[in-house]
Amino acid sequence: MIRWLPFVACLSALSLTTAGLFGPPAARAGETIAYVAGIDDLPLMSGLTSVPGAGVVFDKPSGRIVEAYAEGEVGRAQVAAFYTQTLPQLGWRARQSNVFIRENERLSLIFLGGDGDLIVRFTLEPD
Repeated sequence: MIRWLPFVACLSALSLTTAGLFGPPAARAGETIAYVAGIDDLPLMSGLTSVPGAGVVFDKPSGRIVEAYAEGEVGRAQVAAFYTQTLPQLGWRARQSNVFIRENERLSLIFLGGDGDLIVRFTLEPD
């Protein structure tokens, strides 16, 4: 057992090193990843902040319904590009522009306001 100790220590150090190299960029930079309010597995794009108290969450037998809002000094194209790239990595498929499907749920992104003063409404509902 003692003969294996240096080998195990090297593997542990290697796994910690590679986790830092290949983990999410926010984790490497020491930042915390924010999530869309009410949708705990949907990351909030950097530059957006949740609008407290503006959304609703319902759990129904047919599925959950969530409406959440985030705002920021970002553009529609920038937000759309972020979610178009990020959501497939989380199991979502694009159905149409800014509408994604995963299992029996539909996620829609609706843009309110203009670029630089944008509000994004995230709507999650049964499909």
